[in-house]
Amino acid sequence: MRIIIDLQYFPCLAYFCCVLQAEECIIDVFEHYEKQSYRNRCKILTANKIQILSVPVQHQGKKPLKDVKIDYHENWVNVHWRSIKAAYGKAPFFEFFADGFQKILYKKPAFLADLNIEILTACLKYLGIKKPIQYSEKYVEMQYWAEYKDIRSQIHPKKEQLIQEFYKPKPYQQVFGSKFEANLSILDLLFCEGNNSLAILSGSFTNKLS
Repeated sequence: MRIIIDLQYFPCLAYFCCVLQAEECIIDVFEHYEKQSYRNRCKILTANKIQILSVPVQHQGKKPLKDVKIDYHENWVNVHWRSIKAAYGKAPFFEFFADGFQKILYKKPAFLADLNIEILTACLKYLGIKKPIQYSEKYVEMQYWAEYKDIRSQIHPKKEQLIQEFYKPKPYQQVFGSKFEANLSILDLLFCEGNNSLAILSGSFTNKLS
């Protein structure tokens, strides 16, 4: 199955399950930006609770994602990195991936799409996923892409029931808590499981994309 999917900030595990199963992925950077979605936010597990990290954007009206600028008036980069370090600093594989992610965040690119593309590229490299991934050159209208499955906006904080179509949690040892928290940011899996991350993702398929 070939898929068309949106571009997300430190994507969740369901996102990578879809990418890993697909023969080919087209990421639509011309779709309209959607508030309160994973396009600018992710979930990590801290000592006390699940924490949402949200990238502030300069958003006025409907805009393609590629044109959405990041708002740096507040020092959210420091806040995000301190939160990530506090959550995963003692995780077994933090030291293997931390520098790479920190450098990406502190580049402070102007556009959200550029930040998310760098993050996704790094995550695919760390996971060892080699897939044909293309970035759209215009908005993808599905009537011309009949052989693709449209997953845009289906992996969404407000659509947990729908996410279950793509992802069945395979528990792994997390840093905090006795109860496994499913479908967090890929940061959680990479920092906790390192080279075993790909095997865990491979065991988290629902096979709905086969």
